[in-house]
Amino acid sequence: MEGSSSNEHIVMLPMMAHGHLIPFLSLAREIHQRKGFTVTIASTPLNIQYLRSTAGTEIKFAELSFSNADRGLLPDTENTENLPLDQIVNIFSASERLEAPLRQLLSEIVEKEGKPPLCIISDVFLGWAVGVAESMGTVNVTFTTCGAYGTLAYMSLWLNLPHRQTESQEFTLRGFPERCRFHISHLHRFVRMADGTDSWSRFLQPQISNSLQSFGFLCNTVEEIEPLGLECLRKFMKIPVWPIGPLLPSALLKKSPSSAGQFYKHRAGKKPGMSVEKCLEWLDSQKPNSVLYVSFGSQNSITESHMKELASGLEGSGVPFIWVIRPPLGFDLRGEFRSEWLPEGFEERTSEKNQGLLVKKLGTSIGDFVAQVHRSICESLRVEFGGGKLKPGSTDNRVANGGGADVQFEDVGGGNGGECGADERAAE
Repeated sequence: MEGSSSNEHIVMLPMMAHGHLIPFLSLAREIHQRKGFTVTIASTPLNIQYLRSTAGTEIKFAELSFSNADRGLLPDTENTENLPLDQIVNIFSASERLEAPLRQLLSEIVEKEGKPPLCIISDVFLGWAVGVAESMGTVNVTFTTCGAYGTLAYMSLWLNLPHRQTESQEFTLRGFPERCRFHISHLHRFVRMADGTDSWSRFLQPQISNSLQSFGFLCNTVEEIEPLGLECLRKFMKIPVWPIGPLLPSALLKKSPSSAGQFYKHRAGKKPGMSVEKCLEWLDSQKPNSVLYVSFGSQNSITESHMKELASGLEGSGVPFIWVIRPPLGFDLRGEFRSEWLPEGFEERTSEKNQGLLVKKLGTSIGDFVAQVHRSICESLRVEFGGGKLKPGSTDNRVANGGGADVQFEDVGGGNGGECGADERAAE
């Protein structure tokens, strides 16, 4: 590290969602540890409070004043956690109100340090930061917390809405090879309904377009895993794209319950739904590659009737499973678990047979898997390769991917020329 490196300052601006805040914090730590730069993460007061609870003193934080008064949200709503899907666009739109306080923060840094920050690293959903950086005499670098393949699909879908330009159920997507066919059923209902005048389109299209004007693009992926995805993304964006992932604290590479527990505490900043020790003990009682992990992520859920059907299917299959349960649609997302959501006696029967483990709070302790496919696979690969014990192609020596199959790299990013179907659902 050069002696002058520590004089540089980087300001980071994450989207107001835990799935974005956490990778930004991991990236901030990596930059500080490797280069000695001063790194300041700027966000709303409650998000900064959350980040401070997970970080040490090496990262600086700046609170940006924020108001969502006319967005149909509760006054203390400053991130997407526990928000119904149809309200998430409201807080996304409100994020544009961070521009003025960000400009104030940058002005204070210039006044104190005599120069603007080296750069602003902003979320792909906060494209307005590109103009802020230019006006303050610095550059903006965009960071996407997902992989290249899914990021390109998401960006191209929202910018072009190709399903609106054909009567066919299948369509090609700008930026992808002709052989990559997408189906209307792969799209989230908000995308299917989008016509360019809806609230999602009005927010996402200008933010994505502005992000394409960045100095460069950071992607939470690995070149060797996503060669096709990165190649396509670079051609589409026409700016430098640097794979910097998978971002995962080194503590998780230590394969012990205590290390995993410390990792979860510092990464998620909240109590897990189950102790690490109990989860690992249960996993160790199962056969290798036999366990099905079920989670719909932090922003999704299913209906009560679907939940009961899923439970019946899991029990009937006889397959061991870990199921992270969130309240079904129509219930308070912050509410406590209710046994009535599941078939009568389901939990008792599957527990007695050692078939199932229910985690009644989002955020498991098995490597902090998340429902977003790309990041889950990348993080599990990082754990395996870092430990130096497992070989490519396996997910975990106890937890199987999806229906029990090993990870196929081409399914993540197109691989080395395979078909392009498996992970197109990442566009959701």
